[in-house]
Amino acid sequence: MMTKIEAIIQPNKLDAVKGALIELGIAGMTISEVRGHGRQKGHTETYRGNEYSVDLLPKIKLEIVLSDERVDAVVDVIVKTAATGKIGDGKIFLSPVSQIVRIRNQERGVAAL
Repeated sequence: MMTKIEAIIQPNKLDAVKGALIELGIAGMTISEVRGHGRQKGHTETYRGNEYSVDLLPKIKLEIVLSDERVDAVVDVIVKTAATGKIGDGKIFLSPVSQIVRIRNQERGVAAL
């Protein structure tokens, strides 16, 4: 089986996370900006009793699809590299992937990675 990892991280952590993943042998990833409707910048809000600045809300999403046996190592690298220990560090979502098809040559499954 294969797994899709979606990691939502702070933009200032992107280069470090990409570098750590490349060192692990993960070069193929999709990177996109997470957009949403936030409050006016500069206002401080409260989340679970802690204050945070809405400036932390912009995020980057990394998407990686890989074979199941590599998932734990990749998640560990992302957590270690992206974590600051403060509100706004982000989240990681794992989803099973049953099939992948590479359009160019019609490879399927792990061969398509």
